[in-house]
Amino acid sequence: MADEEQTGGTGQGHRSVTMTRTGKGTYAVTNARGGTITIGGGESSDFTPVELLLTAIAGCSAVDVDFITSKRAEPTSFDIVSEGDKVKDEQGNHLSDIRVTFTVRFPDGDDGDKAREMLPRAIAMSHDRLCTVSRTVLLGTPINMVAG
Repeated sequence: MADEEQTGGTGQGHRSVTMTRTGKGTYAVTNARGGTITIGGGESSDFTPVELLLTAIAGCSAVDVDFITSKRAEPTSFDIVSEGDKVKDEQGNHLSDIRVTFTVRFPDGDDGDKAREMLPRAIAMSHDRLCTVSRTVLLGTPINMVAG
């Protein structure tokens, strides 16, 4: 996998990030394009991995919905809440009841009306086939963890 061409954006292809420990429970993450973030275990203001999962789900769908609806009208506001409950049960730790709520407003007029009309369909399209992140979670894709 390491020799595969790295891609970004919405195209097909291999994706990867690298993480380097910067302190106990904190890590610097770098993508193939040089972007960086810091994550932590919840003791600081850094995002936790669970918060990043919620962010990834919302962010992936936000991009889909934005691209689809903004072809009709530019939104006047575009806000999303991504939330879920962390639980521990017979299946171990996981999130349940994940909910992504879109609050999107468009200007008055015909173009805004077209965008408002398209919004529910765009959200459904993202959920049902476009968003790689939520589709991966929904499909239950196996994850292989190995020592290097």
